[in-house]
Amino acid sequence: MAKLKVAGTWAGVLEVEPENWTVLMLREEIAKRSNMGTESINLIFAGKVLKDFTSEEKNSLSHLGIKNNSKILACRVSVEEGKTLKNELLVDDERNRRLARIKAAVTALSKRHADGALPVEDFDIELEDQSGKKVHFSETDRQAIMTGLMLHTSGKQFIRKQMFSDALEVLTMGEEAFSLCNPKSIELVDNIPILQIDMVWCYFMLQDIDQLSVAGLQLEKAREGLERAHGKDSSRFRLLQAGCSSELALYLRLELLEGVVAYHSGQFDKSRKFLTSAQAKFLQLQVPDEALSIVMSMGFGEQDAKRSLRMSNQDVQSAVNLLVLEREQRKQKQEDDNRRRNEIKQVEQKRYGVTSLKKAVDLQKLMELESIGFEKELAAEALRKNENDTQKALDDLTNPDANNALQRAIESRKRKRQQRTNDGTVEQLVSMGFERTRVVSAVQAGGSLEQVMRQLLTHPRADPVAAADNSSNTHDSSANGDASAPGSTPTDPVLENLSPDTLGIDNSNEGPSATEIEQRDLEMEDEIADELARGDALSDYNIDVTQEGEAINEYLALLDSGGGNGKASSSQLSH
Repeated sequence: MAKLKVAGTWAGVLEVEPENWTVLMLREEIAKRSNMGTESINLIFAGKVLKDFTSEEKNSLSHLGIKNNSKILACRVSVEEGKTLKNELLVDDERNRRLARIKAAVTALSKRHADGALPVEDFDIELEDQSGKKVHFSETDRQAIMTGLMLHTSGKQFIRKQMFSDALEVLTMGEEAFSLCNPKSIELVDNIPILQIDMVWCYFMLQDIDQLSVAGLQLEKAREGLERAHGKDSSRFRLLQAGCSSELALYLRLELLEGVVAYHSGQFDKSRKFLTSAQAKFLQLQVPDEALSIVMSMGFGEQDAKRSLRMSNQDVQSAVNLLVLEREQRKQKQEDDNRRRNEIKQVEQKRYGVTSLKKAVDLQKLMELESIGFEKELAAEALRKNENDTQKALDDLTNPDANNALQRAIESRKRKRQQRTNDGTVEQLVSMGFERTRVVSAVQAGGSLEQVMRQLLTHPRADPVAAADNSSNTHDSSANGDASAPGSTPTDPVLENLSPDTLGIDNSNEGPSATEIEQRDLEMEDEIADELARGDALSDYNIDVTQEGEAINEYLALLDSGGGNGKASSSQLSH
Protein backbone atom coordinates (compact mmCIF):
# COMPACT_ATOMS: atom_id res chain seq x y z
CA MET A 1 0.00 0.00 0.00
CA ALA A 2 1.08 3.56 -0.69
CA LYS A 3 -0.17 6.81 0.78
CA LEU A 4 -0.95 9.62 -1.67
CA LYS A 5 -1.25 13.23 -0.52
CA VAL A 6 -4.23 14.79 -2.32
CA ALA A 7 -4.97 18.51 -2.45
CA GLY A 8 -7.57 20.59 -4.26
CA THR A 9 -11.25 19.69 -4.42
CA TRP A 10 -10.58 17.17 -1.67
CA ALA A 11 -7.65 17.27 0.72
CA GLY A 12 -6.32 14.32 2.64
CA VAL A 13 -4.28 11.14 2.50
CA LEU A 14 -5.48 8.28 0.30
CA GLU A 15 -4.20 4.70 0.58
CA VAL A 16 -3.88 2.93 -2.78
CA GLU A 17 -2.10 -0.02 -4.43
CA PRO A 18 -0.06 1.66 -7.21
CA GLU A 19 0.45 -1.62 -9.07
CA ASN A 20 -3.27 -2.40 -9.21
CA TRP A 21 -4.97 1.00 -9.18
CA THR A 22 -5.66 2.84 -12.44
CA VAL A 23 -6.10 6.57 -13.06
CA LEU A 24 -9.84 6.01 -13.47
CA MET A 25 -10.07 4.24 -10.10
CA LEU A 26 -8.18 7.09 -8.43
CA ARG A 27 -10.38 9.68 -10.12
CA GLU A 28 -13.56 7.88 -9.05
CA GLU A 29 -12.37 7.60 -5.43
CA ILE A 30 -11.45 11.29 -5.18
CA ALA A 31 -14.72 12.29 -6.92
CA LYS A 32 -16.70 10.20 -4.42
CA ARG A 33 -14.95 11.85 -1.49
CA SER A 34 -15.53 15.27 -3.07
CA ASN A 35 -19.23 14.58 -3.72
CA MET A 36 -18.66 15.36 -7.38
CA GLY A 37 -19.03 13.57 -10.70
CA THR A 38 -16.02 11.79 -12.19
CA GLU A 39 -16.14 13.93 -15.33
CA SER A 40 -15.86 17.07 -13.17
CA ILE A 41 -12.35 16.34 -11.87
CA ASN A 42 -8.92 16.53 -13.44
CA LEU A 43 -5.96 14.94 -11.68
CA ILE A 44 -2.53 16.51 -12.03
CA PHE A 45 0.74 14.81 -11.12
CA ALA A 46 4.25 16.17 -11.78
CA GLY A 47 2.77 19.00 -13.84
CA LYS A 48 0.82 16.73 -16.20
CA VAL A 49 -2.87 15.91 -16.47
CA LEU A 50 -3.33 12.17 -15.87
CA LYS A 51 -5.04 10.41 -18.80
CA ASP A 52 -7.19 7.29 -18.79
CA PHE A 53 -5.32 4.92 -21.09
CA THR A 54 -7.04 1.86 -22.52
CA SER A 55 -4.06 -0.37 -21.76
CA GLU A 56 -4.12 -1.62 -18.17
CA GLU A 57 -0.34 -1.80 -18.08
CA LYS A 58 0.11 1.82 -19.12
CA ASN A 59 -2.75 2.92 -16.91
CA SER A 60 -1.41 1.63 -13.58
CA LEU A 61 -0.34 4.34 -11.15
CA SER A 62 3.07 2.75 -10.67
CA HIS A 63 3.69 2.90 -14.42
CA LEU A 64 3.04 6.64 -14.27
CA GLY A 65 5.64 7.05 -11.51
CA ILE A 66 3.12 7.48 -8.69
CA LYS A 67 4.43 5.95 -5.46
CA ASN A 68 4.29 6.39 -1.69
CA ASN A 69 4.02 10.05 -0.59
CA SER A 70 3.34 11.28 -4.15
CA LYS A 71 1.32 14.49 -4.33
CA ILE A 72 -1.82 14.65 -6.47
CA LEU A 73 -3.70 17.85 -7.29
CA ALA A 74 -7.45 17.45 -7.93
CA CYS A 75 -8.94 20.33 -9.94
CA ARG A 76 -12.61 20.99 -10.50
CA VAL A 77 -13.87 21.63 -14.04
CA SER A 78 -17.35 21.93 -15.51
CA VAL A 79 -18.88 18.70 -16.73
CA GLU A 80 -18.80 19.85 -20.34
CA GLU A 81 -15.24 21.12 -19.99
CA GLY A 82 -14.24 17.84 -18.39
CA LYS A 83 -15.83 15.84 -21.18
CA THR A 84 -14.19 18.04 -23.82
CA LEU A 85 -10.77 17.68 -22.21
CA LYS A 86 -11.23 13.94 -21.86
CA ASN A 87 -12.27 13.64 -25.50
CA GLU A 88 -9.28 15.71 -26.59
CA LEU A 89 -6.94 13.52 -24.57
CA LEU A 90 -8.53 10.36 -25.98
CA VAL A 91 -8.24 11.68 -29.54
CA ASP A 92 -4.60 12.65 -28.93
CA ASP A 93 -3.88 9.25 -27.40
CA GLU A 94 -5.55 7.44 -30.28
CA ARG A 95 -3.59 9.55 -32.78
CA ASN A 96 -0.29 8.76 -31.07
CA ARG A 97 -1.15 5.05 -30.95
CA ARG A 98 -2.01 5.01 -34.63
CA LEU A 99 1.22 6.78 -35.59
CA ALA A 100 3.17 4.29 -33.47
CA ARG A 101 1.32 1.40 -35.16
CA ILE A 102 2.16 2.79 -38.60
CA LYS A 103 5.85 3.10 -37.75
CA ALA A 104 5.98 -0.41 -36.24
CA ALA A 105 4.10 -1.98 -39.16
CA VAL A 106 6.26 -0.23 -41.76
CA THR A 107 9.46 -1.27 -39.97
CA ALA A 108 8.28 -4.89 -39.75
CA LEU A 109 7.16 -5.00 -43.39
CA SER A 110 10.39 -3.50 -44.74
CA LYS A 111 12.55 -5.81 -42.61
CA ARG A 112 10.67 -8.96 -43.58
CA HIS A 113 10.66 -7.92 -47.23
CA ALA A 114 14.42 -7.37 -47.14
CA ASP A 115 14.86 -10.78 -45.50
CA GLY A 116 12.57 -12.46 -48.03
CA ALA A 117 10.31 -13.49 -45.16
CA LEU A 118 6.99 -11.90 -46.16
CA PRO A 119 4.22 -14.47 -45.76
CA VAL A 120 1.82 -15.44 -48.50
CA GLU A 121 -0.89 -12.95 -47.60
CA ASP A 122 1.43 -9.95 -48.06
CA PHE A 123 2.09 -8.03 -51.23
CA ASP A 124 5.36 -8.28 -53.07
CA ILE A 125 6.94 -4.82 -53.20
CA GLU A 126 9.28 -3.84 -56.00
CA LEU A 127 11.21 -0.60 -56.51
CA GLU A 128 10.71 0.94 -59.96
CA ASP A 129 12.01 3.98 -61.81
CA GLN A 130 9.82 6.44 -63.72
CA SER A 131 9.73 4.10 -66.71
CA GLY A 132 8.43 1.23 -64.58
CA LYS A 133 11.69 -0.74 -64.65
CA LYS A 134 12.89 -2.44 -61.47
CA VAL A 135 15.89 -0.87 -59.75
CA HIS A 136 18.28 -2.55 -57.33
CA PHE A 137 20.06 -1.32 -54.19
CA SER A 138 22.18 -2.79 -51.43
CA GLU A 139 20.17 -4.56 -48.73
CA THR A 140 20.79 -1.75 -46.22
CA ASP A 141 19.72 0.96 -48.66
CA ARG A 142 16.83 -1.17 -49.86
CA GLN A 143 15.38 -1.56 -46.37
CA ALA A 144 15.75 2.16 -45.64
CA ILE A 145 14.14 3.06 -48.97
CA MET A 146 11.30 0.58 -48.42
CA THR A 147 10.67 2.11 -44.99
CA GLY A 148 10.70 5.63 -46.41
CA LEU A 149 8.40 4.71 -49.30
CA MET A 150 5.82 3.05 -47.06
CA LEU A 151 5.83 5.98 -44.63
CA HIS A 152 5.48 8.38 -47.57
CA THR A 153 2.53 6.31 -48.83
CA SER A 154 0.87 6.51 -45.40
CA GLY A 155 1.52 10.25 -45.29
CA LYS A 156 -0.15 10.75 -48.68
CA GLN A 157 -3.14 8.79 -47.43
CA PHE A 158 -3.47 11.26 -44.52
CA ILE A 159 -3.18 14.16 -47.00
CA ARG A 160 -6.07 12.78 -49.06
CA LYS A 161 -8.12 12.62 -45.84
CA GLN A 162 -7.21 16.26 -45.07
CA MET A 163 -5.39 15.09 -41.89
CA PHE A 164 -2.36 17.29 -42.45
CA SER A 165 -0.91 17.23 -38.91
CA ASP A 166 -0.84 13.43 -38.94
CA ALA A 167 0.58 13.50 -42.46
CA LEU A 168 3.45 15.72 -41.29
CA GLU A 169 4.30 13.32 -38.45
CA VAL A 170 4.50 10.36 -40.82
CA LEU A 171 6.29 12.27 -43.59
CA THR A 172 8.92 13.41 -41.09
CA MET A 173 9.54 9.77 -40.14
CA GLY A 174 9.81 8.97 -43.84
CA GLU A 175 12.37 11.71 -44.35
CA GLU A 176 14.42 10.28 -41.47
CA ALA A 177 14.28 6.81 -43.05
CA PHE A 178 15.52 8.12 -46.40
CA SER A 179 18.36 9.95 -44.64
CA LEU A 180 19.82 6.55 -43.66
CA CYS A 181 20.49 5.71 -47.33
CA ASN A 182 23.78 6.24 -49.10
CA PRO A 183 23.28 9.63 -50.85
CA LYS A 184 24.92 8.29 -54.02
CA SER A 185 22.44 5.43 -54.15
CA ILE A 186 19.36 7.63 -54.15
CA GLU A 187 20.47 10.77 -55.99
CA LEU A 188 18.50 9.67 -59.07
CA VAL A 189 15.39 8.74 -57.03
CA ASP A 190 12.69 11.43 -57.00
CA ASN A 191 10.72 10.11 -54.00
CA ILE A 192 12.67 12.23 -51.52
CA PRO A 193 12.09 15.62 -53.23
CA ILE A 194 8.41 14.68 -53.73
CA LEU A 195 8.16 13.91 -50.00
CA GLN A 196 9.70 17.30 -49.21
CA ILE A 197 7.14 19.03 -51.44
CA ASP A 198 4.35 17.12 -49.68
CA MET A 199 5.65 18.32 -46.31
CA VAL A 200 5.58 21.97 -47.38
CA TRP A 201 2.11 21.41 -48.87
CA CYS A 202 0.99 20.31 -45.40
CA TYR A 203 2.41 23.53 -43.89
CA PHE A 204 0.44 25.48 -46.48
CA MET A 205 -2.83 23.62 -45.85
CA LEU A 206 -2.37 24.05 -42.08
CA GLN A 207 -1.83 27.80 -42.59
CA ASP A 208 1.44 27.50 -40.69
CA ILE A 209 3.04 30.83 -41.56
CA ASP A 210 6.08 30.25 -39.34
CA GLN A 211 6.98 27.01 -41.12
CA LEU A 212 6.20 28.46 -44.56
CA SER A 213 8.57 31.34 -43.92
CA VAL A 214 11.50 28.94 -43.41
CA ALA A 215 10.45 26.26 -45.91
CA GLY A 216 12.51 27.81 -48.70
CA LEU A 217 15.53 25.60 -48.00
CA GLN A 218 13.35 22.49 -48.12
CA LEU A 219 11.94 23.53 -51.49
CA GLU A 220 15.42 24.32 -52.81
CA LYS A 221 16.53 20.80 -51.93
CA ALA A 222 13.39 19.41 -53.55
CA ARG A 223 14.05 21.28 -56.79
CA GLU A 224 17.70 20.18 -56.84
CA GLY A 225 16.64 16.59 -56.20
CA LEU A 226 14.07 16.67 -58.99
CA GLU A 227 16.62 18.10 -61.41
CA ARG A 228 19.08 15.31 -60.56
CA ALA A 229 16.38 12.67 -61.03
CA HIS A 230 14.58 14.18 -64.05
CA GLY A 231 17.38 16.01 -65.80
CA LYS A 232 17.56 19.67 -66.78
CA ASP A 233 14.04 20.88 -67.70
CA SER A 234 12.82 17.31 -67.10
CA SER A 235 14.61 16.12 -70.25
CA ARG A 236 15.53 12.68 -68.87
CA PHE A 237 12.07 12.14 -67.40
CA ARG A 238 10.28 13.04 -70.65
CA LEU A 239 12.59 10.77 -72.60
CA LEU A 240 11.57 7.89 -70.33
CA GLN A 241 7.91 8.88 -70.73
CA ALA A 242 8.09 9.07 -74.54
CA GLY A 243 7.62 12.85 -74.58
CA CYS A 244 4.66 12.97 -72.16
CA SER A 245 4.52 15.78 -69.58
CA SER A 246 3.49 13.57 -66.66
CA GLU A 247 5.46 15.71 -64.21
CA LEU A 248 3.71 19.02 -64.99
CA ALA A 249 1.25 18.98 -62.05
CA LEU A 250 4.06 18.22 -59.59
CA TYR A 251 6.12 21.19 -60.81
CA LEU A 252 3.00 23.37 -60.67
CA ARG A 253 2.61 22.58 -56.96
CA LEU A 254 6.33 23.17 -56.39
CA GLU A 255 6.24 26.60 -58.05
CA LEU A 256 3.07 27.57 -56.17
CA LEU A 257 4.74 26.72 -52.86
CA GLU A 258 7.92 28.55 -53.89
CA GLY A 259 5.76 31.59 -54.68
CA VAL A 260 3.93 31.37 -51.35
CA VAL A 261 7.19 31.01 -49.39
CA ALA A 262 8.73 33.96 -51.27
CA TYR A 263 5.60 36.05 -50.56
CA HIS A 264 5.72 35.40 -46.81
CA SER A 265 9.47 36.13 -46.84
CA GLY A 266 8.87 39.55 -48.38
CA GLN A 267 10.39 38.62 -51.79
CA PHE A 268 7.47 39.81 -53.90
CA ASP A 269 9.15 39.94 -57.32
CA LYS A 270 10.40 36.41 -56.84
CA SER A 271 6.95 35.36 -55.65
CA ARG A 272 5.28 36.79 -58.77
CA LYS A 273 7.77 34.98 -61.02
CA PHE A 274 7.02 31.59 -59.46
CA LEU A 275 3.26 32.16 -59.35
CA THR A 276 3.11 33.33 -62.98
CA SER A 277 4.98 30.22 -64.10
CA ALA A 278 2.68 28.04 -62.00
CA GLN A 279 -0.37 29.75 -63.53
CA ALA A 280 0.88 28.97 -67.04
CA LYS A 281 1.22 25.29 -66.10
CA PHE A 282 -2.25 25.33 -64.56
CA LEU A 283 -3.76 26.60 -67.84
CA GLN A 284 -1.78 23.99 -69.75
CA LEU A 285 -3.30 21.24 -67.57
CA GLN A 286 -6.93 22.20 -68.23
CA VAL A 287 -8.65 19.36 -70.09
CA PRO A 288 -10.92 20.34 -73.06
CA ASP A 289 -14.39 18.83 -72.84
CA GLU A 290 -14.20 17.53 -76.41
CA ALA A 291 -10.96 15.62 -75.82
CA LEU A 292 -12.31 14.22 -72.55
CA SER A 293 -15.49 13.02 -74.30
CA ILE A 294 -13.50 11.25 -77.03
CA VAL A 295 -11.29 9.34 -74.58
CA MET A 296 -14.25 8.39 -72.38
CA SER A 297 -16.13 7.10 -75.43
CA MET A 298 -13.42 4.46 -75.79
CA GLY A 299 -14.42 2.88 -72.51
CA PHE A 300 -12.17 4.71 -70.04
CA GLY A 301 -13.40 6.34 -66.81
CA GLU A 302 -13.53 10.11 -66.36
CA GLN A 303 -10.72 10.34 -63.80
CA ASP A 304 -8.40 8.09 -65.84
CA ALA A 305 -9.23 10.03 -69.00
CA LYS A 306 -8.51 13.41 -67.34
CA ARG A 307 -5.25 12.18 -65.85
CA SER A 308 -3.99 10.71 -69.12
CA LEU A 309 -4.89 13.86 -71.09
CA ARG A 310 -3.11 16.08 -68.53
CA MET A 311 -0.03 13.90 -68.75
CA SER A 312 -0.14 13.82 -72.57
CA ASN A 313 -0.41 17.56 -73.32
CA GLN A 314 -4.12 17.11 -74.18
CA ASP A 315 -3.24 14.87 -77.16
CA VAL A 316 -6.03 12.29 -77.48
CA GLN A 317 -3.98 9.58 -79.22
CA SER A 318 -1.12 9.86 -76.72
CA ALA A 319 -3.61 9.76 -73.84
CA VAL A 320 -5.23 6.59 -75.19
CA ASN A 321 -1.82 4.98 -75.77
CA LEU A 322 -0.87 5.81 -72.17
CA LEU A 323 -4.07 4.24 -70.80
CA VAL A 324 -3.62 1.09 -72.91
CA LEU A 325 0.00 0.79 -71.77
CA GLU A 326 -1.00 1.22 -68.12
CA ARG A 327 -3.66 -1.47 -68.52
CA GLU A 328 -1.05 -3.88 -69.92
CA GLN A 329 1.38 -3.00 -67.14
CA ARG A 330 -1.28 -3.64 -64.48
CA LYS A 331 -2.02 -7.01 -66.03
CA GLN A 332 1.68 -7.90 -66.09
CA LYS A 333 2.09 -6.72 -62.51
CA GLN A 334 -0.82 -8.91 -61.42
CA GLU A 335 0.82 -11.91 -63.07
CA ASP A 336 4.15 -11.09 -61.41
CA ASP A 337 2.42 -10.68 -58.04
CA ASN A 338 0.70 -14.04 -58.42
CA ARG A 339 3.98 -15.72 -59.30
CA ARG A 340 5.70 -14.08 -56.34
CA ARG A 341 2.86 -15.10 -54.02
CA ASN A 342 3.31 -18.69 -55.13
CA GLU A 343 7.04 -18.46 -54.40
CA ILE A 344 6.34 -16.97 -50.97
CA LYS A 345 3.73 -19.64 -50.34
CA GLN A 346 6.35 -22.32 -50.92
CA VAL A 347 8.70 -20.62 -48.44
CA GLU A 348 5.87 -20.34 -45.90
CA GLN A 349 4.93 -23.99 -46.32
CA LYS A 350 8.54 -25.13 -46.02
CA ARG A 351 8.74 -23.26 -42.73
CA TYR A 352 6.03 -25.50 -41.28
CA GLY A 353 7.45 -28.76 -42.60
CA VAL A 354 5.69 -31.65 -44.34
CA THR A 355 3.35 -34.45 -43.29
CA SER A 356 4.35 -38.10 -43.08
CA LEU A 357 3.15 -38.42 -46.69
CA LYS A 358 5.44 -35.53 -47.68
CA LYS A 359 2.59 -33.06 -48.19
CA ALA A 360 3.02 -29.39 -47.33
CA VAL A 361 0.88 -27.83 -44.62
CA ASP A 362 -2.28 -26.36 -46.18
CA LEU A 363 -1.98 -22.62 -45.50
CA GLN A 364 -5.65 -21.94 -46.14
CA LYS A 365 -6.66 -24.45 -43.48
CA LEU A 366 -3.97 -23.04 -41.20
CA MET A 367 -5.46 -19.55 -41.56
CA GLU A 368 -8.91 -20.94 -40.73
CA LEU A 369 -7.65 -22.50 -37.51
CA GLU A 370 -5.71 -19.37 -36.61
CA SER A 371 -8.79 -17.20 -37.23
CA ILE A 372 -10.72 -19.04 -34.52
CA GLY A 373 -8.02 -18.40 -31.94
CA PHE A 374 -5.46 -21.20 -32.13
CA GLU A 375 -1.76 -20.35 -32.03
CA LYS A 376 -0.32 -20.53 -35.54
CA GLU A 377 2.62 -22.77 -34.66
CA LEU A 378 0.43 -25.21 -32.78
CA ALA A 379 -2.24 -25.28 -35.50
CA ALA A 380 0.41 -25.95 -38.15
CA GLU A 381 1.73 -28.88 -36.15
CA ALA A 382 -1.79 -30.29 -35.73
CA LEU A 383 -2.40 -30.11 -39.48
CA ARG A 384 0.99 -31.64 -40.22
CA LYS A 385 0.34 -34.55 -37.88
CA ASN A 386 -3.14 -35.19 -39.32
CA GLU A 387 -2.35 -34.90 -43.04
CA ASN A 388 -4.17 -31.54 -43.30
CA ASP A 389 -7.43 -32.99 -41.97
CA THR A 390 -9.00 -29.92 -40.35
CA GLN A 391 -11.44 -31.85 -38.17
CA LYS A 392 -8.79 -34.19 -36.77
CA ALA A 393 -6.46 -31.22 -36.22
CA LEU A 394 -9.27 -29.43 -34.39
CA ASP A 395 -9.87 -32.51 -32.23
CA ASP A 396 -6.19 -32.59 -31.22
CA LEU A 397 -6.11 -28.87 -30.50
CA THR A 398 -9.15 -29.03 -28.23
CA ASN A 399 -8.06 -32.22 -26.44
CA PRO A 400 -5.79 -31.27 -23.50
CA ASP A 401 -3.67 -34.45 -23.71
CA ALA A 402 -3.28 -34.25 -27.49
CA ASN A 403 -2.57 -30.53 -27.28
CA ASN A 404 0.21 -31.15 -24.75
CA ALA A 405 1.62 -33.85 -27.01
CA LEU A 406 1.72 -31.38 -29.91
CA GLN A 407 3.58 -28.85 -27.78
CA ARG A 408 6.09 -31.48 -26.64
CA ALA A 409 6.65 -32.55 -30.26
CA ILE A 410 7.30 -28.97 -31.28
CA GLU A 411 9.78 -28.39 -28.47
CA SER A 412 11.52 -31.72 -29.16
CA ARG A 413 12.04 -30.90 -32.82
CA LYS A 414 13.28 -27.44 -31.94
CA ARG A 415 15.92 -28.95 -29.67
CA LYS A 416 16.94 -31.47 -32.33
CA ARG A 417 17.10 -28.80 -34.99
CA GLN A 418 19.19 -26.57 -32.75
CA GLN A 419 21.52 -29.48 -32.05
CA ARG A 420 21.92 -30.19 -35.77
CA THR A 421 22.56 -26.53 -36.41
CA ASN A 422 25.19 -26.45 -33.66
CA ASP A 423 26.84 -29.62 -34.96
CA GLY A 424 26.96 -28.23 -38.49
CA THR A 425 28.42 -24.97 -37.22
CA VAL A 426 31.08 -26.82 -35.23
CA GLU A 427 32.16 -28.95 -38.19
CA GLN A 428 32.27 -25.99 -40.54
CA LEU A 429 34.39 -23.90 -38.18
CA VAL A 430 36.71 -26.77 -37.34
CA SER A 431 37.28 -27.37 -41.04
CA MET A 432 38.39 -23.73 -41.28
CA GLY A 433 41.23 -24.32 -38.82
CA PHE A 434 39.79 -23.53 -35.39
CA GLU A 435 40.33 -25.89 -32.46
CA ARG A 436 37.37 -28.17 -31.91
CA THR A 437 37.24 -27.62 -28.14
CA ARG A 438 37.23 -23.84 -28.57
CA VAL A 439 34.57 -24.05 -31.27
CA VAL A 440 32.32 -26.31 -29.16
CA SER A 441 32.62 -23.95 -26.20
CA ALA A 442 31.87 -20.90 -28.32
CA VAL A 443 28.85 -22.51 -29.99
CA GLN A 444 27.46 -23.78 -26.69
CA ALA A 445 27.74 -20.27 -25.27
CA GLY A 446 25.07 -19.26 -27.77
CA GLY A 447 24.78 -16.39 -30.19
CA SER A 448 24.62 -16.03 -33.95
CA LEU A 449 27.14 -17.51 -36.36
CA GLU A 450 28.74 -14.11 -36.76
CA GLN A 451 29.05 -13.69 -32.99
CA VAL A 452 30.64 -17.15 -32.64
CA MET A 453 33.11 -16.37 -35.40
CA ARG A 454 34.04 -13.02 -33.89
CA GLN A 455 34.56 -14.64 -30.50
CA LEU A 456 36.95 -17.16 -32.02
CA LEU A 457 38.82 -14.47 -33.92
CA THR A 458 39.45 -12.46 -30.75
CA HIS A 459 41.60 -15.30 -29.31
CA PRO A 460 45.09 -16.40 -30.41
CA ARG A 461 45.28 -18.74 -33.39
CA ALA A 462 45.50 -22.46 -32.56
CA ASP A 463 48.55 -24.59 -33.31
CA PRO A 464 48.46 -25.30 -37.10
CA VAL A 465 49.32 -28.98 -36.54
CA ALA A 466 46.48 -29.34 -34.03
CA ALA A 467 44.21 -27.52 -36.40
CA ALA A 468 45.17 -29.90 -39.20
CA ASP A 469 44.47 -32.90 -36.93
CA ASN A 470 41.08 -31.43 -36.03
CA SER A 471 40.21 -30.81 -39.64
CA SER A 472 40.96 -34.42 -40.54
CA ASN A 473 37.85 -35.39 -38.59
CA THR A 474 35.67 -33.25 -40.83
CA HIS A 475 34.33 -33.88 -44.31
CA ASP A 476 37.31 -32.70 -46.39
CA SER A 477 39.88 -30.21 -45.11
CA SER A 478 41.43 -29.72 -48.52
CA ALA A 479 38.31 -27.85 -49.61
CA ASN A 480 39.36 -25.01 -47.33
CA GLY A 481 42.65 -24.33 -49.12
CA ASP A 482 44.75 -21.81 -47.21
CA ALA A 483 42.30 -21.72 -44.30
CA SER A 484 44.45 -24.29 -42.44
CA ALA A 485 47.82 -23.04 -43.65
CA PRO A 486 50.32 -21.96 -40.97
CA GLY A 487 49.91 -18.40 -39.87
CA SER A 488 46.63 -17.80 -41.69
CA THR A 489 43.56 -16.49 -39.93
CA PRO A 490 39.94 -16.62 -41.13
CA THR A 491 38.83 -13.12 -42.10
CA ASP A 492 35.57 -11.25 -41.66
CA PRO A 493 34.28 -11.78 -45.25
CA VAL A 494 33.80 -15.42 -44.30
CA LEU A 495 31.06 -14.33 -41.94
CA GLU A 496 28.87 -13.41 -44.88
CA ASN A 497 28.94 -16.99 -46.17
CA LEU A 498 27.83 -18.63 -42.93
CA SER A 499 24.21 -19.69 -42.85
CA PRO A 500 22.20 -22.88 -42.33
CA ASP A 501 22.24 -23.34 -46.13
CA THR A 502 26.04 -23.13 -46.41
CA LEU A 503 26.38 -25.48 -43.45
CA GLY A 504 24.26 -28.07 -45.24
CA ILE A 505 21.48 -27.99 -42.66
CA ASP A 506 18.02 -28.94 -43.94
CA ASN A 507 15.13 -27.90 -41.75
CA SER A 508 12.43 -28.60 -44.33
CA ASN A 509 10.72 -31.20 -42.16
CA GLU A 510 10.63 -29.01 -39.08
CA GLY A 511 8.06 -26.56 -37.77
CA PRO A 512 8.85 -22.88 -37.29
CA SER A 513 11.18 -21.71 -34.55
CA ALA A 514 9.98 -19.34 -31.86
CA THR A 515 11.76 -16.41 -33.51
CA GLU A 516 9.89 -17.05 -36.75
CA ILE A 517 6.51 -16.63 -35.05
CA GLU A 518 6.07 -12.94 -34.37
CA GLN A 519 3.28 -10.72 -33.21
CA ARG A 520 2.07 -8.72 -36.18
CA ASP A 521 -0.32 -5.82 -36.59
CA LEU A 522 -2.09 -7.44 -39.52
CA GLU A 523 -4.74 -4.72 -39.82
CA MET A 524 -2.19 -1.92 -40.16
CA GLU A 525 0.11 -3.97 -42.41
CA ASP A 526 -2.79 -4.80 -44.72
CA GLU A 527 -3.82 -1.13 -44.82
CA ILE A 528 -0.31 -0.05 -45.84
CA ALA A 529 0.06 -2.90 -48.34
CA ASP A 530 -3.32 -2.11 -49.93
CA GLU A 531 -2.33 1.54 -50.30
CA LEU A 532 0.97 0.55 -51.91
CA ALA A 533 -0.83 -1.81 -54.28
CA ARG A 534 -2.94 1.05 -55.65
CA GLY A 535 0.14 2.98 -56.67
CA ASP A 536 2.27 2.83 -59.80
CA ALA A 537 5.32 4.59 -61.21
CA LEU A 538 3.29 7.75 -61.97
CA SER A 539 1.08 7.94 -58.86
CA ASP A 540 3.03 10.84 -57.37
CA TYR A 541 2.40 12.96 -60.49
CA ASN A 542 -1.37 12.43 -60.52
CA ILE A 543 -2.45 15.62 -58.75
CA ASP A 544 -5.83 17.31 -59.00
CA VAL A 545 -4.66 20.91 -59.27
CA THR A 546 -7.99 22.61 -58.46
CA GLN A 547 -6.81 23.88 -55.05
CA GLU A 548 -3.51 24.94 -56.54
CA GLY A 549 -5.29 27.00 -59.20
CA GLU A 550 -7.38 28.83 -56.58
CA ALA A 551 -4.31 29.56 -54.43
CA ILE A 552 -2.36 30.89 -57.44
CA ASN A 553 -5.13 33.37 -58.29
CA GLU A 554 -5.45 34.40 -54.64
CA TYR A 555 -1.76 35.18 -54.17
CA LEU A 556 -1.46 36.95 -57.54
CA ALA A 557 -4.42 39.10 -56.48
CA LEU A 558 -2.65 39.90 -53.21
CA LEU A 559 0.44 40.98 -55.12
CA ASP A 560 -1.64 43.09 -57.53
CA SER A 561 -3.42 44.79 -54.64
CA GLY A 562 -0.11 45.74 -53.04
CA GLY A 563 -0.60 43.34 -50.12
CA GLY A 564 3.11 43.04 -49.69
CA ASN A 565 3.66 43.20 -45.97
CA GLY A 566 4.61 39.53 -45.87
CA LYS A 567 2.05 38.78 -43.18
CA ALA A 568 -1.00 36.86 -44.27
CA SER A 569 -4.34 37.17 -42.59
CA SER A 570 -6.58 34.16 -42.16
CA SER A 571 -8.41 35.14 -45.35
CA GLN A 572 -5.17 35.14 -47.31
CA LEU A 573 -4.61 31.50 -46.47
CA SER A 574 -8.17 30.27 -46.85
CA HIS A 575 -8.34 27.43 -49.33
